[in-house]
Amino acid sequence: MQDTALREKLRKIEALFAVAATPGERDAAEAAMLRVRARLAEIERSEQPVEIQFSIQDHWAQRLFVALCRRYGLRPYRRPRQKRSTIMVRLPRAFSDQILWPEFLQLNEVLQAHLLDITLKLIRDHVYADAGDAEEMAEKG
Repeated sequence: MQDTALREKLRKIEALFAVAATPGERDAAEAAMLRVRARLAEIERSEQPVEIQFSIQDHWAQRLFVALCRRYGLRPYRRPRQKRSTIMVRLPRAFSDQILWPEFLQLNEVLQAHLLDITLKLIRDHVYADAGDAEEMAEKG
């Protein structure tokens, strides 16, 4: 996937969760982020933030989730002695359920696929052309 195509796909996912009003707005990442922040503020007026614990095992997915939280003005944190896979955030549950987590899942899917494509290309080009899984052998016996 080309870098430009990846960026466009990410913008479209972001626009989907920002509930854009016009097609032109869907392409404006900055405007989308501001709409999501406005939606968060709207939800906060009717629902108190609660502490929610997220468990994300993949290192790159953790980075994506933390960056997405910060983008929307949220402060992800971890308590002493919590595992590195644990990320705590105070936010309205509705915002988490309707916007943050679904957007994260879609963005993570796109980025994981892109990372896999890049990794396989590097392996094929610089290590060995067959970068497929190991074959499954019948058990001895």
